[in-house]
Amino acid sequence: MKKITYLILGHISLVLGIIGAFLPILPTTPFLLLAAFFYSQSSPKLHGWIINHKYFGPPLQDWQKRGVIGMKAKILATVMIALVLIFRIPVLNINLWIKIFAATVLTGVLVFIWTRPSKTTDSQ
Repeated sequence: MKKITYLILGHISLVLGIIGAFLPILPTTPFLLLAAFFYSQSSPKLHGWIINHKYFGPPLQDWQKRGVIGMKAKILATVMIALVLIFRIPVLNINLWIKIFAATVLTGVLVFIWTRPSKTTDSQ
């Protein structure tokens, strides 16, 4: 039952990651990382497929092996988060504390992203 749950969560994460590649509001990489994790727990075949995939594989391998987030991904994430912070959060009709919390979390995500290495070094 546990493997089936992980397999279903892996499929859902993969679909959300693919949708996120086309919708700016939905992130791609976190869902692909989740899919890789869920597949590693449920299906070695699917885990190998996603890790060695032509498009998904390289960033997943960089993250898995070296904790690297590519510069293109960092810039895209920064632009998307900035757009949300500037244009979306201020106009939401919600409590100010929720806006502050959301802005704090998004800022923390940016700090995390920009403190990761952008490329591998020869010594790694």
